[in-house]
Amino acid sequence: MKYLPLHCLFLMLLSYPVIQAQQNYTVSGTTYSLKTEVEGTLTLLWNTIDGEYRYFSKKGNDIVELKNTKVDGDYQEEYKDILRSQTSDAVVTVDKVDLTLPSLRTFFITYNTKVDPSYTVETASIELKTRLGGFAGISNNAYFFNPENSILPVLGVEFEIIDEVRLRRHAIVFQFRQLISSSDYDFSSSQVSFNYRFKFIKSERFDAFINAKPAAFTSISRNQVLVEGEEVTTFTGGSEFQFPGSFGIGFDYALGNGYLTFLYNDIVAINLDDNGEFPVELTLGYKWNL
Repeated sequence: MKYLPLHCLFLMLLSYPVIQAQQNYTVSGTTYSLKTEVEGTLTLLWNTIDGEYRYFSKKGNDIVELKNTKVDGDYQEEYKDILRSQTSDAVVTVDKVDLTLPSLRTFFITYNTKVDPSYTVETASIELKTRLGGFAGISNNAYFFNPENSILPVLGVEFEIIDEVRLRRHAIVFQFRQLISSSDYDFSSSQVSFNYRFKFIKSERFDAFINAKPAAFTSISRNQVLVEGEEVTTFTGGSEFQFPGSFGIGFDYALGNGYLTFLYNDIVAINLDDNGEFPVELTLGYKWNL
């Protein structure tokens, strides 16, 4: 049971080896490594560059970037003018097209079908993306013995798996966190956990999500002081596979080749008893797109 989360991760990676090919293109004198989302008379190219989603439209040998710049608080929607020009030979409308991958994909397929009745497109069932991150923070260890409500430092790493096609608002995360003892509170723990995240806000630069932790394997080490007029120190420790059913809230902000991430962990836990204190476990970290 100790290695169950790692086994799950290994099996998932074997079962879903989805790799989207990239090719270099030169646009206005700059070379970009771009992915092909839709290929046809009008080809949709894209990638995340410096933490931003960038979209390009290719017709014949001409490649133009689709932009939506903001001037004095108003979006200029230049991409709509470009699409109108490129698709003037067909009856299609760009009025309701958003500068997002799903909306552009639908428009490009619609246009290609209009100008070429034999056009067909294979719809990908999944497109897995992965992120690897590290984080640090503080915890009052509210679900274990902590008589003085002491604050301990937390360090950890996590591996996130996302499907960008059908389950864009969902993610699974395998996480390792280490709670480090201090001179005030001689308690430490190591935990490997399986987490599920639902992104109730999802945009190109910012995500907000609920983090649920259905399963975890935790090892603890504690020097407990018993008082009855005398100081007696005894060592206690152990390991346990748990189903905490805990929930937290987090935020991701696109920065560079990844995301700055903040998480308020384990605000409530259905299957764990707290020690009478309100849980405080805050972490800040960064995760890279792999």
